[in-house]
Amino acid sequence: MKNIKVAFWVFLLSLSLLWLLADTLMPNPFTYFSFRTVFIQYTGVIGMGLMSLSLLLAVRPKWMERPLKGLDKMYRLHKWIGITGLVVSILHWWWAQGSKWMVGWGWLTHPPRKPPSGESLSQLEQWLNSQRGLAETIGEWAFYAVVVLITLALVKSFPYHLFRKTHKWLAVAYLTLVYHTLVLTEFEYWTQPVGWVMAILLLIGTLATFLVLTGRVGRKRKVQGTIKSITTYPGVRVVEGCIQLENGWQGHVPGQFAFLTSKNSEGTHPYTIASAWNPDERDLTFIVKELGDWTQQLQNWLNVGMPVSIEGPYGCFDFNDTLAHQIWVGAGVGITPFIARMNYLSQFRGQQNIDLFHVTSDYDQRAIDKITADAKAANIKLHIIVPPKDGRLTPEQIRAAVPAWRSASLWFCGPIAFGRSLRNNFLGQGLPSGNYHQELFEMR
Repeated sequence: MKNIKVAFWVFLLSLSLLWLLADTLMPNPFTYFSFRTVFIQYTGVIGMGLMSLSLLLAVRPKWMERPLKGLDKMYRLHKWIGITGLVVSILHWWWAQGSKWMVGWGWLTHPPRKPPSGESLSQLEQWLNSQRGLAETIGEWAFYAVVVLITLALVKSFPYHLFRKTHKWLAVAYLTLVYHTLVLTEFEYWTQPVGWVMAILLLIGTLATFLVLTGRVGRKRKVQGTIKSITTYPGVRVVEGCIQLENGWQGHVPGQFAFLTSKNSEGTHPYTIASAWNPDERDLTFIVKELGDWTQQLQNWLNVGMPVSIEGPYGCFDFNDTLAHQIWVGAGVGITPFIARMNYLSQFRGQQNIDLFHVTSDYDQRAIDKITADAKAANIKLHIIVPPKDGRLTPEQIRAAVPAWRSASLWFCGPIAFGRSLRNNFLGQGLPSGNYHQELFEMR
């Protein structure tokens, strides 16, 4: 989380500083309308900068994964940027449009417009000035569309397949806002650092937009496969599928995830990979719990021999540290990355002591037997907690079971609120923040 917080604030403050080098929020004389002019310019630069960065993150650039600690963290940054951009855009819209309404209602008096300065304008400036009315109108309607589309993206009950389709329209709105920005940004900005940076951001955002609209996101990392076997665990409402991959998969490490497409109209869904990579067998295993509208249909939709598409791998939840002890906490279907790591350790025995705490409210004896066998093969100490019978897992229980917890790393995958509570408690008791790792497996 620290990396994406730093990235968020560095971007926002850097773009603000560049703008302040070109303009000021304290114009002289300071009046409502003089402030309105500069504030509209500032919020326009920040809003479009954020939207451009959001589109870059949306195309899942591999080179950004390691510094931001994984695609799951990148999507969290994408969400923060979207919300911040929405707030900034609302401020931009209100100072632009709301001021006009207040003048019309008689609440404000617009100062007389200044006569032309007499300076000769270049043909480009003259053309941009001629486009102002159209650019303002297009920008206003694009803003309304952005508000609706981002709001839908934030509503968790909005079906995923509809979210995926409507979210693409943000790319179309972005292209219209690029035109709006090019026309209405102060012409002098383009000869200064803020203008150079904005030009780069607009170009990056435009290229990302075409990747999104043409369906080319992640294309170079896609591999075709065929479902080899399907196993169901009714007690825990889980489907386990093994997929035979064609050539092209470059391998993965336990803890990573991939996007799987089994129905084109539904689109891609991210699932953690539940198996270690063996290039001789070329199999991937996914474990999916019936939680959403689509996952509840999987058991009836999937069948052996069905062609699927896999894109990945992504993520940096890779168990990579040199500490003598690791603590794993897998809640519900959050057990999946740990299953993959146990599969790996059963083949390549490590030197670390590992305690795995698996919390599951649902119970299926076959599933528990399988996890128990995996833990034994990997030489891992397994703790099964079934809350209806055993009560909730507490940080105190973990510390009692692992006396050396202060010098251990803690790896968590499961409900985000549970993970946040666990992190705050352990860090408050002295666990170094760098020793806590959490998979933020929430793509919207």
